[in-house]
Amino acid sequence: MYTVVGATKSRGFRVMWMLEEMGITYDQNPAAARSDEAKKFNPLGKIPALVDGNDVLTDSTAIMTYLGDKHGQLTAPAGTPARARQDALTFWLIDEFDAILWAAAKHTFALPEAERMPAVKDSLKAEFVRSAAVLSERLDGPFLMGDQMTIPDILAVHCINWSIGAGFPSVDKKLGTWAKGMRERPAFKAAQTKEAT
Repeated sequence: MYTVVGATKSRGFRVMWMLEEMGITYDQNPAAARSDEAKKFNPLGKIPALVDGNDVLTDSTAIMTYLGDKHGQLTAPAGTPARARQDALTFWLIDEFDAILWAAAKHTFALPEAERMPAVKDSLKAEFVRSAAVLSERLDGPFLMGDQMTIPDILAVHCINWSIGAGFPSVDKKLGTWAKGMRERPAFKAAQTKEAT
């Protein structure tokens, strides 16, 4: 059985939601980022980690890619044009959504107070708004890649949720309605019920 290391209110949620969508049981170790417990699985203390037997994997996107490939779900097959398009969107989301939100978080609480530059957050919020408009324009179906849910859907919705909690401007109605529908999925709700820290 897999163990997801990380609090529910973290990037660990992405992995738990994916496992719920695939119908795969797992345990959760709700270690907080940078805690001694998290450092047992990642010397940097970053979460999430995934324990699969004797293997410990890190980075939420790498873990999701591994799970998708291993179980043949929520991903296009490796070595196909569809997978290349999916990977391109995944990398774009990491650059244009996740990285922006993480930069804002660093200047809010993660960096030592003397190193924070709160003024940069206005610029980051403007970047996020531009990227959200691009993503909204791209959305042309029930899911980002068309008729099938894939890893980018999980990544995008998690980032949209994060942006709400971080006080970023709202995404447009089209993207907001889509994200709301994704949050109504039983697997999303099941992952939310896990231990929160």
